[in-house]
Amino acid sequence: MAIGFDSAKYIELQSRHIAERQEEIGGKLYLEMGGKLFDDNHASRVLPGFTPDNKISMLERIKDEVEIIIVLNSKDIQRQKMREDLGITYEEDVLRLVEVFRDRGFLVENIVLTQLSDDNTQAKAFRSRLLRLGFKVSRHRTIKGYPTNPDVVVSKDGFGKNEYIETTRDLVVVTAPGPGSGKLATCLSQLYHDHQRGLQSGYAKFETFPVWNLPLDHPVNLAYESATADLDDVNMIDPYHLSAYGKQTINYNRDVEVFPLLSRLLEEILGESPYKSPTDMGVNMVGFCISDDEVCREASKQETIRRYYKALVNETRNDLEPIESDRIAIVMGKVGVSRTDRPVVEPALKVEKKTKNPAAAIELADGTIVTGKTSELLGACSAMLLNALKVLAGIDDSVTLLAPSSIKPIQDLKTKHLGSENPRLHTDEVLIALSVSAATNDDARRALAELKNLRECEVHTTTILGSVDEGIFRNLGVRVTSEPVYQIKRLYRKK
Repeated sequence: MAIGFDSAKYIELQSRHIAERQEEIGGKLYLEMGGKLFDDNHASRVLPGFTPDNKISMLERIKDEVEIIIVLNSKDIQRQKMREDLGITYEEDVLRLVEVFRDRGFLVENIVLTQLSDDNTQAKAFRSRLLRLGFKVSRHRTIKGYPTNPDVVVSKDGFGKNEYIETTRDLVVVTAPGPGSGKLATCLSQLYHDHQRGLQSGYAKFETFPVWNLPLDHPVNLAYESATADLDDVNMIDPYHLSAYGKQTINYNRDVEVFPLLSRLLEEILGESPYKSPTDMGVNMVGFCISDDEVCREASKQETIRRYYKALVNETRNDLEPIESDRIAIVMGKVGVSRTDRPVVEPALKVEKKTKNPAAAIELADGTIVTGKTSELLGACSAMLLNALKVLAGIDDSVTLLAPSSIKPIQDLKTKHLGSENPRLHTDEVLIALSVSAATNDDARRALAELKNLRECEVHTTTILGSVDEGIFRNLGVRVTSEPVYQIKRLYRKK
């Protein structure tokens, strides 16, 4: 895989810049972490060379000075919002993040539930669970007029109604499972309460995207716009920065909208705001660490196409209007790509057209395209997976890794005893069968050893995946898109 980002340079620059900002503040610094702190898979896809744990690796340099607060929007608990890349709910992800941070030696004691209402029974139950687990849980309410009415927000009837979060270290990282959790409001609320207590504190933002020193129409920034299409986020030129310095920098609409409130709050705390623009608030050094712009441009274009397919599938699954996909289609037009500019799309569709059955295609690391078709024994994804492993292991295509006689008993088990209507083997069943065969079959053993080389490969399927195949590809680190159609139309589907 071509590399377009200098990870080592990033860790060095970023940790140094945060330390400088903390020194400027001269007291407690609340650092809002935008995006994923531990597993930023979006960043790793659009900036090849950026590892998913780059941010946490950077903070590990100063972990003895850091305390982490995790923020969760109570409404996301109520609607069971999912981390699609992991297949878990946001509340489950909170507990996962705590374990990840603690395993790396970080202090994590505080969880904040934002926009908590009295009738949100799911959020209240989760709060009780957190308390039983020994966490300090702060409740933040919906503030009428936030962020457009500073007089109400910055008062005892606004932030004053939020519970104060007791912290013990001077660098407080505020993070969340995903966007819209209330990280900024949590930081501002803390500044308000610190001010009431006579404590000196400040705020900075570590938002990876949009990259402030890349052009507005750069594919890296546009890929972020496609990633947040469900939130209706829009990248824009920072008007405050342009007015203050005469320079164009890039920010996004929510930060620009909330900037007057932040300025007002900081003026009350410090007498004047240290920031003249939303861009001033940031500490992001990503733009200085791109080592190959063309590689990152192409990776970002591909990410935009993946986001488009993901939106189409989500809309089909949930019978939604094509609002999100239409927004991303506009972004695709801006970066100059169409859905068929994804190399695995046309080969999969070609096999489907020829066989009149679902098909799949995978692009291996060297650019080789391998396809799979539906048969009586195997689903398209299972066939593609076996074919890809044969290519990677240098096994001739004529070799059958799984004999029909070994597949038949599994099919009988599924249909006769487990109530399955589909006798074809899913990817998990194929991998189990391959593992069993590997004990006595050298070809199967060699093929199985190549599983690690599927990571970051690209796959396209001509029908929407079932949850089993989806989970297997996610665990293998394969990047999958699907046509927004089901193999069989049904009114009811098991989740």
